[in-house]
Amino acid sequence: MRKRLLIIEDDFDVAELLTTYFQYADFEVAHGANGRDGVELARLTMPHVILLDVMLPDIDGYDVCTTLRQVALTRYIPIIFLTQRGERADKVAGLSLGADDYVTKPFDIEELCLRVNGVIDRAGRECLHERRTGLPTGCLVHDERIRRRETGESGLELALVIEHFEEFRDVFGFMAADELFSFAGHVVTEAVKQVGTTDDFIGVEGDAFMLMTYSEEPVALVEEIRRNFVNGARAFYPDVELQHGGVATAHGTRRSAATPLMVMQAYAYN
Repeated sequence: MRKRLLIIEDDFDVAELLTTYFQYADFEVAHGANGRDGVELARLTMPHVILLDVMLPDIDGYDVCTTLRQVALTRYIPIIFLTQRGERADKVAGLSLGADDYVTKPFDIEELCLRVNGVIDRAGRECLHERRTGLPTGCLVHDERIRRRETGESGLELALVIEHFEEFRDVFGFMAADELFSFAGHVVTEAVKQVGTTDDFIGVEGDAFMLMTYSEEPVALVEEIRRNFVNGARAFYPDVELQHGGVATAHGTRRSAATPLMVMQAYAYN
């Protein structure tokens, strides 16, 4: 699974250099040339990390960072500032807004790559972001749950569970299962973008997705997730399994569907 990087940078030459380098380093790269496009791309692509220029033509990077930190879907995405401002006060200002690192221009691109990977690896080691999806996990899910309860925000919390996922992993291996789980994360995220609200939160606990939603149509949201998951998950099975309606086990020359195909089920969180 490739790491996702968002570059928010108005200097075309710098953006092209970064895009080319990180694509060669096997990143999926998106680029926004101004602050507003960057905010929208962060929501659309859900990157593992954002490289954010401070000096942008419409709104500055500090305002972009503040905006991203105010929206549940993008609140926990790591951010590295890129700027020509090297003063201590500028660095403090950026870090105080919740940025994870601060790099001054001109920069060594190999060092920058190490910093990007370091931020991603640190989030994984500290159980802040789930490795297969890049979504918040561990204490970030716990903190978001506590924050919403303390502020009295009403909403529906659901556990989205992939039924028969363990059986799929046992038969087809961990690599196939990881790809499937990454796909499931994409399905949930896309459905929230289409049917949910900007205040909805998605996290991961174990092999389940935790969805905190304020959608006025939660049933429609869940059905969108379930339908898209079931349709897409079929691509992860060999044709013979699809023909038998499940993961078939061999008994001599006979095969039977011992385990049904995977589905996504929603359970209210207590």
